[in-house]
Amino acid sequence: MRIVKSMSFDAAHFLGHDAEQRPYARLHGHSFHLEVEIEGDPGPETGWVVDFGDVAEALEKLHDLLDHRLLNEVEGLERPTLENICRWAAVRLKVNFPGLVRVSVSRPSNGETCIYDVPN
Repeated sequence: MRIVKSMSFDAAHFLGHDAEQRPYARLHGHSFHLEVEIEGDPGPETGWVVDFGDVAEALEKLHDLLDHRLLNEVEGLERPTLENICRWAAVRLKVNFPGLVRVSVSRPSNGETCIYDVPN
């Protein structure tokens, strides 16, 4: 069984590796959507895979680190591609949620999504 919880955040970034040819090398911002999937068997006493409240608290901590920030200045996100944001979030969440199986980050206005299947 899997549960899914998501959050949104707004942030700026730049991907300066191709400054001469790509507009995203300049500072710009997006509204991002981050979604996590946690897999497991519901507990016999609770009936939950994990408590959604615990997942919400963990996502709130990520939100505080990401929302209205320059992502390039967030430790571990010096190169804030969708791929790196997925991996960055997974590393932080896996500690408390061993059943974490997937993290996805999207920029809905661009129609772009990265899906990271978290290794066991």
